[in-house]
Amino acid sequence: MALALVPDQISRVRATDFTQDLDLLDDEVWRLLDCAAGIKQAPGRYAQALSGKSVALLFEKPSLRTRMTFELAIKQMGGQTVFSEGRIGAREPIKDVARNLERWVHAIVARTFSQATIDELALWSSAPVINALSDLYHPCQALSDVFTISEVFGDLHGKKLAFVGDGNNVAHSLMLTAARLGMDFAIAGPSGYQPDAEIVARATRIAAAAGSALTVTTDPAEVVRGAHAVYTDVWASMGQEAEADQRRSVFSSYQVNETLFDLARPDAIFLHCLPAKRGEEVTDAIMEHPRSRVFDQAENRLHAQKALLLEVLGARC
Repeated sequence: MALALVPDQISRVRATDFTQDLDLLDDEVWRLLDCAAGIKQAPGRYAQALSGKSVALLFEKPSLRTRMTFELAIKQMGGQTVFSEGRIGAREPIKDVARNLERWVHAIVARTFSQATIDELALWSSAPVINALSDLYHPCQALSDVFTISEVFGDLHGKKLAFVGDGNNVAHSLMLTAARLGMDFAIAGPSGYQPDAEIVARATRIAAAAGSALTVTTDPAEVVRGAHAVYTDVWASMGQEAEADQRRSVFSSYQVNETLFDLARPDAIFLHCLPAKRGEEVTDAIMEHPRSRVFDQAENRLHAQKALLLEVLGARC
């Protein structure tokens, strides 16, 4: 079930790069979700799928889930990884880093502060580049999230995903990915902390083509009401530590608690990309709620990224 191609999707540097969500075409997203499901059901079938492949992991930010799931995904499919931590381009130009790595590895996975770093790596490297997080996007997380929602509800079309909190990189990727899959996406955050206007405009066009609805508001009750999935993230991301106290004050009415969660559907699930600040953006009771799927999400990073690696390295399911 592939949705109509819209111009916003034609943005990739090369067919194999995954620098942002719209680098994948609609049929590729559906194929990856199907592939992730197959991998999760029978991981042994893919034990040698990346045999002989080497992947560089370049991380400017510390990580638990992203690093572990990428390393395990590559190794569990017979490949090998090399890891580097620190600012990319601090010691030499990014274009030189890229052209060194392309001689040694088959793909580059980068977790960066700036999207510009991802884009420059992709511009100069002949090896495919995967965005493992930037200031604008977190596309691997979004793939895992919609996969998790599909495991619970099946067909994604018409399902409502509510995001409460900061209009950050996770919100951007979820908005773009949900809209193209026919999901209704609604986000509530305080004025001044809402999603990037250009990304909202792109998602609005995609939603119109896909027949889905997109809502951006300051009212958390409005977005949660009737939602199939309720999602939140930390109020201050890495790099925003100096703003933490101010953000706690600004976002205090955007906590996902029992009162807010009860406005969602009776079968609604709770999602969080982790790590969570329990007692801030979400209560401990909601994190431990019977319908919390946060650890399913974390597990599914492994399966979704395996599918993505197969796609970009030309070893499809």
